[in-house]
Amino acid sequence: MTTHCTDTTVGEIAAGLPISARIFEKYGIDFCCGGRVPLAEACQRLGLDAAAVLEEIDRTAQSPAAEPETDWRTATLTSLAGHIVDTHHVYMKTQLPRLESMLQKIIEAHSARHAGVLVPLAATYRAMKEELDGHLLKEEMILFPLIRALESGSGPRNFHCGGVQNPIRVMLMEHDSAGGALARMRQLTGGYTPPPDACNTFRAFYFELAAMEADLHRHIHLENNILFPGAAALESARP
Repeated sequence: MTTHCTDTTVGEIAAGLPISARIFEKYGIDFCCGGRVPLAEACQRLGLDAAAVLEEIDRTAQSPAAEPETDWRTATLTSLAGHIVDTHHVYMKTQLPRLESMLQKIIEAHSARHAGVLVPLAATYRAMKEELDGHLLKEEMILFPLIRALESGSGPRNFHCGGVQNPIRVMLMEHDSAGGALARMRQLTGGYTPPPDACNTFRAFYFELAAMEADLHRHIHLENNILFPGAAALESARP
C-alpha cells in the first residue's frame, strides 16, 4: 500500500508512483503545472472523491499487469535531463511542426464550416508552438548544461545567470503558459472530439493533439516536480 494520503500533493504522488499519471490523466487532474496542491483539493475542484482516486491509484500500482516504471527520484539529475531531451524533446521537435502542417490542411478544407473552433484553435496552437520551440532550446543550451555542471561540481561558484533558480523561474512560467494553451485547446475541441463531418486528417489531428497533451503533461511533471526541485536543492547545499 502507498504511504501517500489525500493531503499529499498531486505532484508528490506522481513522482512517487509514476503509474498514477495515468489515473490523473483519466480524471483530468493536473499533476504537472498544478501539482503543488493536495490531492484532496485537486479532487474537490473537479467534484471527485479523493479517497476513491487514491484507492484506484493503489489498485493500479499493485496490479500484476502493471508495467514497472522508472522512479526518476532515484536517478541522477543528469540522467533525468538526458531522458527528458531524448524522449520528450525529440517527440516535441517532431510533432510540433507535423501537427502545424496538419492543422493548416484542416483549416483549408474545413474552415468554412468550423471557423468558430479552428480559428482560435490555430491561434492558440501556433502561439504555443512558437514558445515551446524557444523553451526547448533554452533548456538544452542553458538550463540543462547548468544542472549537469552543478551536479558534477565542475561549474563555477557563481553562474553567469546568477544561479539555477533564475532559468528555472523562466521555465516554470513557460510551463504554465503551455498548460494554459493545452487547457484552452481541450476546451475548444470539446475534449478533442472531432465533428461528425471530420475527414481522416481532422480526426488524426485531434488524436495526435491529445497524445501531445499527455506527453507534455509528463514532460512538465518530470521537470516541475523532480528535476527543478532537485537542482534547486543541490545548489542551496553548495558550500
